[in-house]
Amino acid sequence: MKILIKNGRVIDPSSGIDDTLDILIEKGKIVDIKAKIEDSQAKIIDATRLVVAPGFIDMHVHLREPGREDKETIETGSKAAAKGGFTTICCMPNTNPVNDNRGVTEYIISEAKRKAVVNVYPVAAISVGSAGKELTDMVDLRDAGAIAFSDDGEPVSDSNLMRRALEYSRLIDVPIIDHCEDKSLSQNGVMNEGFYSYLFGLTGIPPASEEIMVVRDLILAERTKAKLHIAHISTKGSVEFLKVAKEKGVRVSAEVTPHHLILTDSCLETYDTNLKVKPPLRSKSDVDALVDAMKNGLIDVIASDHAPHTEDEKNVEFDFAPFGINGLETAISLILDHFVNKGVISIQRCIELFSTNPASILGLKNKGKIQVGADADITILNLHKEIIVDKNKFQSKSKNTPFHGWRLRGAPVMTIVNGKIVWDER
Repeated sequence: MKILIKNGRVIDPSSGIDDTLDILIEKGKIVDIKAKIEDSQAKIIDATRLVVAPGFIDMHVHLREPGREDKETIETGSKAAAKGGFTTICCMPNTNPVNDNRGVTEYIISEAKRKAVVNVYPVAAISVGSAGKELTDMVDLRDAGAIAFSDDGEPVSDSNLMRRALEYSRLIDVPIIDHCEDKSLSQNGVMNEGFYSYLFGLTGIPPASEEIMVVRDLILAERTKAKLHIAHISTKGSVEFLKVAKEKGVRVSAEVTPHHLILTDSCLETYDTNLKVKPPLRSKSDVDALVDAMKNGLIDVIASDHAPHTEDEKNVEFDFAPFGINGLETAISLILDHFVNKGVISIQRCIELFSTNPASILGLKNKGKIQVGADADITILNLHKEIIVDKNKFQSKSKNTPFHGWRLRGAPVMTIVNGKIVWDER
Protein backbone atom coordinates (compact mmCIF):
# COMPACT_ATOMS: atom_id res chain seq x y z
CA MET A 1 0.00 0.00 0.00
CA LYS A 2 1.15 3.50 -0.82
CA ILE A 3 1.19 6.04 2.01
CA LEU A 4 1.11 9.78 1.44
CA ILE A 5 2.04 11.95 4.43
CA LYS A 6 0.76 15.46 3.77
CA ASN A 7 1.37 18.89 5.27
CA GLY A 8 3.79 17.78 7.97
CA ARG A 9 6.79 19.72 9.22
CA VAL A 10 9.49 17.45 7.80
CA ILE A 11 12.79 17.64 9.70
CA ASP A 12 15.86 15.72 8.57
CA PRO A 13 19.10 16.93 10.21
CA SER A 14 21.20 14.77 7.87
CA SER A 15 20.18 16.91 4.88
CA GLY A 16 19.20 20.13 6.66
CA ILE A 17 15.51 19.81 5.69
CA ASP A 18 13.04 21.68 7.88
CA ASP A 19 9.98 22.54 5.82
CA THR A 20 6.32 21.75 5.25
CA LEU A 21 6.42 18.91 2.74
CA ASP A 22 4.57 15.85 1.49
CA ILE A 23 6.19 12.41 1.54
CA LEU A 24 5.15 9.51 -0.69
CA ILE A 25 5.96 5.99 0.46
CA GLU A 26 5.75 2.87 -1.69
CA LYS A 27 7.06 -0.67 -1.23
CA GLY A 28 8.83 0.22 2.00
CA LYS A 29 10.79 3.12 0.54
CA ILE A 30 10.46 6.88 0.34
CA VAL A 31 9.83 7.57 -3.35
CA ASP A 32 9.06 11.31 -3.43
CA ILE A 33 9.40 14.40 -1.23
CA LYS A 34 8.12 17.79 -2.29
CA ALA A 35 5.77 20.63 -1.41
CA LYS A 36 2.66 19.10 -2.93
CA ILE A 37 2.10 15.49 -3.98
CA GLU A 38 -1.18 14.04 -5.22
CA ASP A 39 -1.80 10.29 -5.50
CA SER A 40 -5.35 8.98 -5.51
CA GLN A 41 -4.20 5.43 -4.78
CA ALA A 42 -2.31 6.28 -1.59
CA LYS A 43 -3.55 6.20 2.00
CA ILE A 44 -3.50 9.84 3.15
CA ILE A 45 -2.04 10.78 6.53
CA ASP A 46 -2.72 14.40 7.44
CA ALA A 47 0.33 15.56 9.43
CA THR A 48 -0.75 19.20 9.77
CA ARG A 49 0.88 20.71 12.90
CA LEU A 50 2.88 17.52 13.39
CA VAL A 51 6.63 16.89 13.08
CA VAL A 52 7.64 14.19 10.60
CA ALA A 53 11.06 12.79 11.51
CA PRO A 54 13.30 9.97 10.32
CA GLY A 55 12.49 6.87 12.36
CA PHE A 56 13.87 6.96 15.89
CA ILE A 57 16.49 4.35 16.83
CA ASP A 58 17.11 3.00 20.33
CA MET A 59 20.66 1.69 20.54
CA HIS A 60 20.27 0.14 23.98
CA VAL A 61 17.37 -2.22 24.69
CA HIS A 62 17.04 -5.44 26.70
CA LEU A 63 14.46 -7.77 25.15
CA ARG A 64 15.19 -10.70 27.52
CA GLU A 65 14.50 -13.32 24.84
CA PRO A 66 15.79 -16.01 24.84
CA GLY A 67 15.63 -17.04 28.48
CA ARG A 68 13.49 -14.56 30.41
CA GLU A 69 10.31 -14.32 28.39
CA ASP A 70 8.43 -13.68 31.63
CA LYS A 71 9.98 -10.18 31.61
CA GLU A 72 9.82 -9.36 27.90
CA THR A 73 9.85 -10.98 24.49
CA ILE A 74 11.00 -9.83 21.08
CA GLU A 75 7.33 -9.40 20.15
CA THR A 76 6.24 -7.42 23.22
CA GLY A 77 9.41 -5.35 23.28
CA SER A 78 8.94 -4.43 19.64
CA LYS A 79 5.33 -3.38 20.30
CA ALA A 80 6.53 -1.23 23.20
CA ALA A 81 9.08 0.33 20.85
CA ALA A 82 6.43 1.06 18.23
CA LYS A 83 4.16 2.73 20.79
CA GLY A 84 7.15 4.68 22.08
CA GLY A 85 7.96 6.02 18.61
CA PHE A 86 10.97 3.83 17.79
CA THR A 87 11.27 2.19 14.38
CA THR A 88 14.53 0.39 15.16
CA ILE A 89 15.90 -1.14 18.35
CA CYS A 90 19.21 -2.82 19.16
CA CYS A 91 18.96 -5.64 21.71
CA MET A 92 21.73 -6.33 24.19
CA PRO A 93 23.28 -9.80 24.50
CA ASN A 94 22.68 -10.52 28.21
CA THR A 95 20.03 -13.12 27.47
CA ASN A 96 20.03 -16.76 28.58
CA PRO A 97 21.90 -18.15 26.77
CA VAL A 98 24.09 -15.13 26.11
CA ASN A 99 24.17 -13.98 22.50
CA ASP A 100 27.77 -15.05 22.00
CA ASN A 101 27.39 -17.37 19.01
CA ARG A 102 25.81 -17.52 15.57
CA GLY A 103 22.93 -19.71 16.75
CA VAL A 104 21.58 -17.16 19.23
CA THR A 105 22.09 -14.25 16.83
CA GLU A 106 20.23 -16.07 14.06
CA TYR A 107 17.45 -17.05 16.50
CA ILE A 108 16.89 -13.39 17.46
CA ILE A 109 16.83 -12.30 13.82
CA SER A 110 14.47 -15.13 12.88
CA GLU A 111 12.05 -14.39 15.73
CA ALA A 112 12.17 -10.68 14.92
CA LYS A 113 11.23 -11.35 11.31
CA ARG A 114 8.28 -13.46 12.45
CA LYS A 115 6.96 -11.43 15.36
CA ALA A 116 8.52 -7.98 15.68
CA VAL A 117 6.72 -4.90 14.38
CA VAL A 118 9.90 -2.77 14.30
CA ASN A 119 13.42 -3.41 13.04
CA VAL A 120 15.44 -5.46 15.56
CA TYR A 121 19.23 -5.64 15.37
CA PRO A 122 21.16 -7.94 17.73
CA VAL A 123 24.19 -6.68 19.64
CA ALA A 124 26.45 -9.67 20.25
CA ALA A 125 28.69 -10.31 23.22
CA ILE A 126 32.32 -9.25 23.27
CA SER A 127 33.38 -12.25 25.34
CA VAL A 128 32.14 -15.82 25.56
CA GLY A 129 29.30 -15.90 28.06
CA SER A 130 30.06 -12.23 28.76
CA ALA A 131 32.52 -13.69 31.27
CA GLY A 132 35.39 -11.44 30.21
CA LYS A 133 37.82 -14.29 29.59
CA GLU A 134 37.76 -15.17 25.88
CA LEU A 135 36.74 -13.21 22.79
CA THR A 136 33.76 -14.35 20.77
CA ASP A 137 34.11 -15.07 17.06
CA MET A 138 33.33 -11.49 16.11
CA VAL A 139 33.65 -12.02 12.36
CA ASP A 140 31.19 -14.92 12.41
CA LEU A 141 28.77 -12.96 14.59
CA ARG A 142 29.00 -9.94 12.30
CA ASP A 143 28.28 -12.16 9.32
CA ALA A 144 25.31 -13.67 11.18
CA GLY A 145 23.81 -10.20 11.63
CA ALA A 146 25.27 -8.65 14.79
CA ILE A 147 25.36 -4.87 14.43
CA ALA A 148 27.74 -4.16 17.35
CA PHE A 149 29.46 -5.86 20.29
CA SER A 150 28.97 -5.38 24.01
CA ASP A 151 29.09 -7.27 27.28
CA ASP A 152 26.54 -4.79 28.62
CA GLY A 153 25.71 -5.45 32.24
CA GLU A 154 29.15 -7.01 32.63
CA PRO A 155 32.08 -4.64 32.14
CA VAL A 156 35.11 -5.97 30.27
CA SER A 157 37.55 -5.80 33.19
CA ASP A 158 40.52 -7.35 31.37
CA SER A 159 42.22 -4.46 29.58
CA ASN A 160 44.08 -6.73 27.18
CA LEU A 161 40.85 -8.45 26.17
CA MET A 162 39.26 -5.05 25.60
CA ARG A 163 42.23 -3.99 23.50
CA ARG A 164 41.96 -7.07 21.31
CA ALA A 165 38.20 -6.61 20.99
CA LEU A 166 38.73 -3.07 19.76
CA GLU A 167 41.38 -4.22 17.29
CA TYR A 168 39.07 -6.88 15.82
CA SER A 169 36.14 -4.49 15.72
CA ARG A 170 38.21 -2.02 13.71
CA LEU A 171 38.99 -4.71 11.13
CA ILE A 172 35.28 -5.48 10.61
CA ASP A 173 34.19 -1.84 11.09
CA VAL A 174 31.59 -2.28 13.82
CA PRO A 175 31.46 -0.41 17.12
CA ILE A 176 32.23 -1.71 20.58
CA ILE A 177 29.62 -0.60 23.11
CA ASP A 178 31.00 -0.69 26.63
CA HIS A 179 29.34 -0.65 30.03
CA CYS A 180 32.01 1.24 31.98
CA GLU A 181 32.25 -0.01 35.54
CA ASP A 182 35.12 -1.02 37.81
CA LYS A 183 33.42 -3.66 39.94
CA SER A 184 36.20 -3.57 42.53
CA LEU A 185 34.94 -0.06 43.33
CA SER A 186 31.20 -0.49 42.82
CA GLN A 187 31.04 -3.89 44.59
CA ASN A 188 27.66 -4.22 46.32
CA GLY A 189 26.63 -0.60 45.87
CA VAL A 190 23.01 0.18 45.07
CA MET A 191 22.99 3.97 44.55
CA ASN A 192 25.33 6.89 43.92
CA GLU A 193 27.94 7.36 46.62
CA GLY A 194 27.57 10.74 48.28
CA PHE A 195 25.49 12.77 50.70
CA TYR A 196 22.25 10.96 49.95
CA SER A 197 23.66 7.43 50.19
CA TYR A 198 24.83 8.26 53.71
CA LEU A 199 21.51 9.94 54.53
CA PHE A 200 19.43 7.01 53.27
CA GLY A 201 21.73 4.32 54.68
CA LEU A 202 22.34 2.68 51.30
CA THR A 203 25.67 1.40 50.00
CA GLY A 204 27.16 3.80 47.46
CA ILE A 205 28.66 3.36 44.00
CA PRO A 206 31.39 6.00 43.53
CA PRO A 207 31.53 8.00 40.27
CA ALA A 208 35.13 6.82 39.95
CA SER A 209 33.91 3.27 39.26
CA GLU A 210 32.61 4.55 35.91
CA GLU A 211 35.25 7.17 35.20
CA ILE A 212 38.25 4.86 35.57
CA MET A 213 36.87 2.51 32.93
CA VAL A 214 35.87 5.39 30.66
CA VAL A 215 39.47 6.65 30.70
CA ARG A 216 40.84 3.16 30.05
CA ASP A 217 38.52 2.65 27.11
CA LEU A 218 39.34 6.05 25.65
CA ILE A 219 43.08 5.32 25.86
CA LEU A 220 42.62 1.95 24.16
CA ALA A 221 40.34 3.42 21.48
CA GLU A 222 42.93 6.07 20.72
CA ARG A 223 45.68 3.46 20.38
CA THR A 224 43.64 1.03 18.29
CA LYS A 225 41.78 3.66 16.24
CA ALA A 226 38.61 1.60 16.71
CA LYS A 227 35.02 2.82 17.07
CA LEU A 228 34.05 3.00 20.73
CA HIS A 229 30.58 3.81 22.04
CA ILE A 230 30.19 4.50 25.75
CA ALA A 231 26.87 3.27 27.09
CA HIS A 232 24.71 5.21 29.59
CA ILE A 233 27.29 7.84 30.58
CA SER A 234 26.36 9.27 33.97
CA THR A 235 29.01 11.46 35.64
CA LYS A 236 30.51 14.90 35.22
CA GLY A 237 33.99 13.38 35.22
CA SER A 238 33.13 11.00 32.39
CA VAL A 239 31.85 13.94 30.35
CA GLU A 240 35.11 15.84 30.92
CA PHE A 241 37.21 12.87 29.82
CA LEU A 242 34.97 12.38 26.77
CA LYS A 243 35.52 16.01 25.78
CA VAL A 244 39.30 15.64 25.88
CA ALA A 245 39.18 12.45 23.83
CA LYS A 246 36.97 13.97 21.15
CA GLU A 247 39.25 16.99 20.91
CA LYS A 248 42.12 14.56 20.27
CA GLY A 249 40.19 12.87 17.47
CA VAL A 250 39.42 9.58 19.21
CA ARG A 251 36.63 7.68 17.40
CA VAL A 252 34.28 7.74 20.34
CA SER A 253 30.57 8.36 20.78
CA ALA A 254 28.44 8.29 23.90
CA GLU A 255 24.84 7.87 24.95
CA VAL A 256 22.79 9.13 27.88
CA THR A 257 19.44 7.91 29.16
CA PRO A 258 16.39 10.06 29.90
CA HIS A 259 16.44 9.01 33.55
CA HIS A 260 20.03 10.14 34.00
CA LEU A 261 19.12 13.51 32.44
CA ILE A 262 16.06 14.09 34.62
CA LEU A 263 16.37 12.27 37.96
CA THR A 264 18.97 12.68 40.73
CA ASP A 265 20.08 10.55 43.65
CA SER A 266 17.93 12.65 45.97
CA CYS A 267 14.87 10.94 44.45
CA LEU A 268 15.76 7.73 46.27
CA GLU A 269 14.34 9.10 49.53
CA THR A 270 11.23 7.10 48.59
CA TYR A 271 13.26 3.86 48.37
CA ASP A 272 11.32 3.12 45.17
CA THR A 273 13.12 0.17 43.60
CA ASN A 274 12.02 1.41 40.16
CA LEU A 275 14.68 4.09 40.68
CA LYS A 276 17.41 1.50 41.16
CA VAL A 277 19.50 1.57 37.99
CA LYS A 278 23.10 0.97 36.95
CA PRO A 279 24.87 3.27 36.57
CA PRO A 280 22.97 4.81 39.48
CA LEU A 281 21.13 8.10 39.43
CA ARG A 282 23.81 10.68 40.15
CA SER A 283 24.08 14.09 41.82
CA LYS A 284 22.58 17.37 40.61
CA SER A 285 26.01 18.52 39.37
CA ASP A 286 26.38 15.33 37.33
CA VAL A 287 22.92 15.79 35.81
CA ASP A 288 23.72 19.42 34.93
CA ALA A 289 26.92 18.28 33.19
CA LEU A 290 25.02 15.63 31.22
CA VAL A 291 22.40 18.13 30.10
CA ASP A 292 25.10 20.57 28.96
CA ALA A 293 26.86 17.78 27.05
CA MET A 294 23.59 16.80 25.39
CA LYS A 295 22.98 20.42 24.38
CA ASN A 296 26.45 21.15 23.01
CA GLY A 297 26.88 17.98 20.96
CA LEU A 298 29.40 16.21 23.18
CA ILE A 299 26.91 13.42 23.87
CA ASP A 300 25.76 11.86 20.62
CA VAL A 301 22.76 9.68 21.45
CA ILE A 302 19.81 9.32 23.79
CA ALA A 303 19.00 5.66 24.49
CA SER A 304 16.41 4.20 26.83
CA ASP A 305 18.43 1.32 28.35
CA HIS A 306 15.03 -0.40 28.45
CA ALA A 307 15.44 -2.99 31.23
CA PRO A 308 12.15 -4.77 31.98
CA HIS A 309 11.72 -6.71 35.24
CA THR A 310 8.75 -8.47 36.80
CA GLU A 311 6.78 -6.86 39.60
CA ASP A 312 7.83 -9.59 42.02
CA GLU A 313 11.50 -8.95 41.31
CA LYS A 314 11.17 -5.23 42.01
CA ASN A 315 8.81 -5.62 44.97
CA VAL A 316 11.56 -6.42 47.50
CA GLU A 317 13.94 -4.52 49.77
CA PHE A 318 16.00 -1.94 47.86
CA ASP A 319 19.28 -3.82 48.34
CA PHE A 320 17.90 -6.97 46.72
CA ALA A 321 15.99 -5.51 43.76
CA PRO A 322 17.48 -5.81 40.25
CA PHE A 323 18.80 -2.73 38.48
CA GLY A 324 16.76 -1.29 35.62
CA ILE A 325 13.97 0.93 34.31
CA ASN A 326 11.35 0.12 31.67
CA GLY A 327 12.06 2.88 29.16
CA LEU A 328 10.82 2.35 25.61
CA GLU A 329 7.37 3.88 26.06
CA THR A 330 8.42 6.97 28.01
CA ALA A 331 11.81 8.02 26.58
CA ILE A 332 10.68 10.31 23.77
CA SER A 333 7.93 12.07 25.73
CA LEU A 334 10.32 12.70 28.64
CA ILE A 335 12.80 14.43 26.33
CA LEU A 336 10.13 16.39 24.47
CA ASP A 337 8.57 17.58 27.73
CA HIS A 338 11.68 18.39 29.75
CA PHE A 339 14.02 19.64 27.06
CA VAL A 340 12.40 20.42 23.68
CA ASN A 341 9.25 22.13 24.90
CA LYS A 342 11.21 24.02 27.56
CA GLY A 343 13.69 25.34 25.00
CA VAL A 344 16.72 23.50 26.35
CA ILE A 345 17.34 21.79 22.99
CA SER A 346 15.76 22.25 19.58
CA ILE A 347 13.57 19.65 17.96
CA GLN A 348 16.33 19.30 15.33
CA ARG A 349 18.83 18.40 18.05
CA CYS A 350 16.35 15.95 19.54
CA ILE A 351 16.04 14.17 16.20
CA GLU A 352 19.83 14.03 15.83
CA LEU A 353 20.09 12.35 19.23
CA PHE A 354 17.34 9.82 18.59
CA SER A 355 17.74 9.13 14.87
CA THR A 356 20.49 10.75 12.79
CA ASN A 357 23.40 9.97 15.09
CA PRO A 358 22.45 6.39 16.05
CA ALA A 359 22.05 5.52 12.36
CA SER A 360 25.50 6.94 11.62
CA ILE A 361 27.22 5.22 14.54
CA LEU A 362 25.70 1.85 13.66
CA GLY A 363 26.31 2.20 9.92
CA LEU A 364 22.62 2.02 9.00
CA LYS A 365 22.96 3.81 5.68
CA ASN A 366 19.29 3.75 4.67
CA LYS A 367 17.95 4.82 8.05
CA GLY A 368 18.07 7.99 10.10
CA LYS A 369 17.16 10.21 7.15
CA ILE A 370 14.22 11.30 5.04
CA GLN A 371 15.46 11.08 1.48
CA VAL A 372 14.26 9.50 -1.74
CA GLY A 373 15.41 5.88 -1.73
CA ALA A 374 15.77 5.65 2.05
CA ASP A 375 13.86 3.10 4.09
CA ALA A 376 10.37 4.35 4.92
CA ASP A 377 10.95 4.42 8.68
CA ILE A 378 9.12 7.47 10.01
CA THR A 379 8.34 8.80 13.50
CA ILE A 380 5.59 11.42 13.67
CA LEU A 381 5.52 13.67 16.74
CA ASN A 382 2.93 15.94 18.27
CA LEU A 383 4.89 18.45 20.33
CA HIS A 384 1.75 19.73 22.05
CA LYS A 385 -0.07 16.51 22.93
CA GLU A 386 -0.40 15.96 26.68
CA ILE A 387 -0.15 12.45 28.05
CA ILE A 388 -0.23 10.86 31.47
CA VAL A 389 2.17 7.94 31.82
CA ASP A 390 0.12 4.86 32.69
CA LYS A 391 2.14 1.70 33.21
CA ASN A 392 -1.06 -0.34 33.05
CA LYS A 393 -1.36 0.60 29.38
CA PHE A 394 2.21 -0.37 28.47
CA GLN A 395 2.71 -2.73 25.56
CA SER A 396 5.73 -4.08 27.41
CA LYS A 397 5.26 -7.11 29.64
CA SER A 398 6.91 -5.30 32.53
CA LYS A 399 5.76 -2.16 34.33
CA ASN A 400 8.87 -1.11 36.30
CA THR A 401 8.77 2.63 35.69
CA PRO A 402 9.26 5.50 38.16
CA PHE A 403 7.32 7.79 35.80
CA HIS A 404 3.85 6.32 36.36
CA GLY A 405 1.37 9.17 36.71
CA TRP A 406 3.69 11.82 35.28
CA ARG A 407 1.99 14.38 33.02
CA LEU A 408 4.11 15.10 29.95
CA ARG A 409 3.70 17.38 26.94
CA GLY A 410 4.88 16.03 23.60
CA ALA A 411 4.54 12.50 22.29
CA PRO A 412 5.05 10.24 19.30
CA VAL A 413 1.68 9.71 17.61
CA MET A 414 2.53 7.50 14.63
CA THR A 415 5.25 4.99 13.90
CA ILE A 416 5.86 3.77 10.34
CA VAL A 417 8.29 0.90 9.75
CA ASN A 418 9.35 -0.10 6.25
CA GLY A 419 6.27 1.62 4.85
CA LYS A 420 3.82 0.00 7.27
CA ILE A 421 1.93 1.85 9.99
CA VAL A 422 2.70 -0.09 13.20
CA TRP A 423 1.31 2.41 15.73
CA ASP A 424 -1.22 5.21 15.35
CA GLU A 425 -2.37 7.38 18.27
CA ARG A 426 -3.26 10.58 16.45
